[in-house]
Amino acid sequence: MGAYTGYLMPLLLVAIALSGLVTVNQGTIGVITMFGKYRRILRPGLNFKIPLIEQIYRRISIQNRSVELEFQAVTQDQANVYFKSMLLYAVMNEQEETIKKVAFKFISDRELMQALVRTIEGNIRSFVATKKQAEILGLRKEIVDSVKGEVDHVLEDWGYHLLDLQINDITFDKVILDSMSKVVASNNLKAAAENEGQALLITKTKAAEAEGNAIKIAAEAEREAAKLRGQGVALFREEVARGMSQAAAEMKQANLDTNVILFSMWTEAIKNFAEVGKGNTIFLDGSSEGMQRSMNQIMSLMQMQKKDAS
Repeated sequence: MGAYTGYLMPLLLVAIALSGLVTVNQGTIGVITMFGKYRRILRPGLNFKIPLIEQIYRRISIQNRSVELEFQAVTQDQANVYFKSMLLYAVMNEQEETIKKVAFKFISDRELMQALVRTIEGNIRSFVATKKQAEILGLRKEIVDSVKGEVDHVLEDWGYHLLDLQINDITFDKVILDSMSKVVASNNLKAAAENEGQALLITKTKAAEAEGNAIKIAAEAEREAAKLRGQGVALFREEVARGMSQAAAEMKQANLDTNVILFSMWTEAIKNFAEVGKGNTIFLDGSSEGMQRSMNQIMSLMQMQKKDAS
């Protein structure tokens, strides 16, 4: 019996010693208490605690954690707003004081989560209560920044840090959504009408400009044509005058009467009347007295022009 007891005691001592070996996983910090009082922390890896005296109170995960939130808030103009958001948080650091806060501030993770969710919801509700329903959809980033600024110092006192807050969905009551849809639709119709009016105005303006440019071009062309016609008539008259002067000079040298030129012009005019008249009736005195009278009138006109020129 004594020999059996002699073998048992060493085995018991070895078992007690081995019970003091503690493995702490990566991403976890062990909290040791002795007789119910905080003693120290254990880092990841193989650690040793005093058997039967030191106890592992909690294993604190320092990895990121996330939680989804769904809650309701009321705007300044009494509209119900429904939020769906995702909260990302973690232990602030691995320092001993921080780990002590995390281990002893709350009884369990359930109480921590309840306090964290209520704090986030309360801050978002406070922010939304100062805004009107029409402003909320455009203030997603402002809501997040406001909540992070207010909540971060509270979480630090608990040993945690708010890494991110994402508001994934913002909805309203069906009546409000229907009214918002009508407002958007009416604004779209208004914008479409304005765009159509602007397009019509541009079209008419361009058409008027094109018509004005066409009239301007036609007027310029007509003016140029009239100028060319005038130049042609002037050149024609100049050539006729030059030809008549030469003919008169030659007839004078030959001692012939220059009235023959007038007679030739008279007969040529009658010929042209007949050829290009196109059925028009022209009354002419074709007698010799009529011809003489017309020639006298032409000579008188030429003499008056010479006097005016001198």
